[in-house]
Amino acid sequence: MGLVDDETLRLLTLVERSVEQRLDEALKAHGADIEQWRILSLLVARGGCPMNVVAEHAMMLAPKLSKLVDRMVSANLVLRRPDELDRRRVLVAASPRGRQAHAVWEEATADVRRQFCRLLGPDAELFDALLRRLRNGLQGPDPA
Repeated sequence: MGLVDDETLRLLTLVERSVEQRLDEALKAHGADIEQWRILSLLVARGGCPMNVVAEHAMMLAPKLSKLVDRMVSANLVLRRPDELDRRRVLVAASPRGRQAHAVWEEATADVRRQFCRLLGPDAELFDALLRRLRNGLQGPDPA
């Protein structure tokens, strides 16, 4: 089995940065950022989630996430509530306004995602499977 060379790792980083930049531009046009979009994507899909799950999904450290969630609560995008099973834990959920914003943000990012799929063509599913294999091998299974 051969080694992945430095250029392959560099290309992976360049692609990630390019995709993130395009997503960021699409979201900024609607007053949002990637972290907010990731958070609402999780909450719309799953309902209420504990902060540690949100932090992992959004790839954010707890203090930064806490500040962002505070801003999202102030903007009425998310709601905080105690976990009924464990009152010490706080759950975060998308508010009705957050669900509406998420729908707009999904549409705003759709062109980026479509372009990504067009470039990959019939290899899109294989690419997804390979990325998941890399992630699972490096960090463990994806909780989402």
